[in-house]
Amino acid sequence: MAASPGPAGGGGAGAAHGSGPSGFAFDSGLEIKTRSVEQTLLPLVSQITTLINHKDNTKKSDKTLQAIQRVGQAVNLAVGRFVKVGEAIANENWDLKEEINIACIEAKQAGETIAALTDVSSLNHPESDGQITIFTDKTGVIKAARLLLSSVTRVLLLADRVVIKQIIRSRNKVLATMERLEKVNSFQEFVQIFSQFGNEMVEFAHLTGDRQNDLKDEKKKAKMAAARSVLEKCTMMLLTASKTCLRHPNCESAHKNKEGVFDRMKVALDKVIEIVTECKPNGENDISSISIFTGIKEFKANIETLRENLYFQSKETLSVMLEALLERTEDFTDCAYTSHEHRERILELSAQARTELQQLISVWIQAQSRKTKSITEELELTILKISHSLNELKKELHSTAAQLAADLLKYHADHVVLKALKLTGVEGNLEGLAEYACKLSEQKERLVETCRLLRHVSGTEPLEITCLHAEETFQVTGQQIISAAETLTLHPSSKIAKENLDVFCEAWECQISDMSILLREINDVFEGRRGEKYGYLSLPKPMKNSANLRSLKADKPDSEEQAKIAKLGLKLGLLTSDANCEIEKWEDQENEVLLYGRNMSSMAYSLYLFTRGEGPLKTYQDLIHQLEVFAEEGLKLASSVQAFSKQLKDDDKLMLLLEINKFVPLCHQLQTIIKTPLQNQVFLKVDKCITKARSMMAVLVQLLSLCYKLLKKL
Repeated sequence: MAASPGPAGGGGAGAAHGSGPSGFAFDSGLEIKTRSVEQTLLPLVSQITTLINHKDNTKKSDKTLQAIQRVGQAVNLAVGRFVKVGEAIANENWDLKEEINIACIEAKQAGETIAALTDVSSLNHPESDGQITIFTDKTGVIKAARLLLSSVTRVLLLADRVVIKQIIRSRNKVLATMERLEKVNSFQEFVQIFSQFGNEMVEFAHLTGDRQNDLKDEKKKAKMAAARSVLEKCTMMLLTASKTCLRHPNCESAHKNKEGVFDRMKVALDKVIEIVTECKPNGENDISSISIFTGIKEFKANIETLRENLYFQSKETLSVMLEALLERTEDFTDCAYTSHEHRERILELSAQARTELQQLISVWIQAQSRKTKSITEELELTILKISHSLNELKKELHSTAAQLAADLLKYHADHVVLKALKLTGVEGNLEGLAEYACKLSEQKERLVETCRLLRHVSGTEPLEITCLHAEETFQVTGQQIISAAETLTLHPSSKIAKENLDVFCEAWECQISDMSILLREINDVFEGRRGEKYGYLSLPKPMKNSANLRSLKADKPDSEEQAKIAKLGLKLGLLTSDANCEIEKWEDQENEVLLYGRNMSSMAYSLYLFTRGEGPLKTYQDLIHQLEVFAEEGLKLASSVQAFSKQLKDDDKLMLLLEINKFVPLCHQLQTIIKTPLQNQVFLKVDKCITKARSMMAVLVQLLSLCYKLLKKL
């Protein structure tokens, strides 16, 4: 998968491939290749399973035999590539070399066995009599497939250990350099150390970016994105805050400002390691467990089990669960900004839920002693009543939080307080500073409380984490803006103090903007317009391949480049039309395969518009970002198609999986092109990317058509 590194503090492309102490080195490109081959192998092994389960008593057509042989050859080739990557990892990590090499040997043997047993293209000819094949030795194929999966899994687990160790060592290097930066006393020394720090941050960003892309758990992925976003933004803050301290060494507020940045970066670094190692310090509880919506969902699931089993739950458990979630509604009722109407309605619905639970328990006890039709119907009615009350409570809580957030965002859209703080700073107005610092503190507390309420009603775990990230950002950044403004007020002619305040104010404004997107997404989830499978715009965006993007042109293509790109885009535009025609045929417009296909078609159309100098993508950097998402969406579509293939008969399944095996490598190739260092050849990179995107769209059209036909047939 493509890396999407986070923070950038300087450094060149060479920093992308880190080298730790004790000769420890691991090219993150190896991890990309490993994942690429792994994801190529798994569909092929799935095809082998299909072949093993193929009916023996039917005559095999030449077409089927050729398909079987292609699968065996493809598996063996993929295993060969995988083994080369594994051996390269082993050679660079002596402590794991023996284990990795043994697993690679086993994988190679399994691949060769599968290739030999699937060499069946001449099976219908007389001279093939007596040949041992998949049809005469199914046990051999099963053993080889199991050995292949076992050995590949071992290599991947060992490679994973290598990556985790590298991330930890990279973090330790960053921390060590940060300690030196904290103690530096001269500007010249600071510049030298910060340059090293920038390189180390780029290396850390590459490693954690790859790791974030690998995470399957959306919750962990959101946590990683939040931590990496903090590191990205704090890198610039650290630069200006440290320079301000060096310029004004006796200024207490400047030191306080700098310490706040260092502290937040250290917490974020620890958070990354916690996610990577899956180890929580001191048995720390998961914050998402306090969400009211999560509590309501769990409570409803528990009472609904009574329909099947009257003895599965205890009365005390349900009472405790309800009280715990209703207690959390006090965050709303105790909030000074909640309207009287909302507060009264929340209290009324809470009391109603308590009463209806007592009614449910009463009917439940009766149902345990006498199982009649009337008591069963009464139990069903009480379950429906309390579920309805809790749904009404959810609506009221969502309405309260959403209204508070919308009003707050509207009120602070013009950033009057920040502008006033900047003005009082350059004027050296200490009285004005005190006044507006107080106003910003009030604004901060209100934003923090609103984020807390939004977290209760966010509806999905990634959005809960985004709310928590916003809450923490407002809390910390608010204090840092005040200390930065105080420094400027004490030194009104200081350019670096002014620049420092601007950096913190910009971070605040950015978080306000993200909060408006977050609110829209929470509303979408509540109203059913967005599901778990969609990406979240409000999630902190990890900065993409830093060394790569810094060398991209930030401006639009010139006229000559635009003319060349336009030729590339013509075919892409036609393929987008073809894909849309296939999409319109589908009756189930909510089918997961179709959703991913539609997303890809939409993105491809944006790419096409870019080639004409139109549309939302304006710069080369915009284009590369879009292509990264396009490739990721392609892999999601492939996974969804593979899941659909499990419903099909053997021949149909094989036909569909062969198409997937054309599509997945194209996705990985596009990701590899995106990550490859540019070396001042921007247009060549864009040319290759758009060409690869065209190839992906051509296969996508075939996939959508085939899936539609097979779905109708099914």
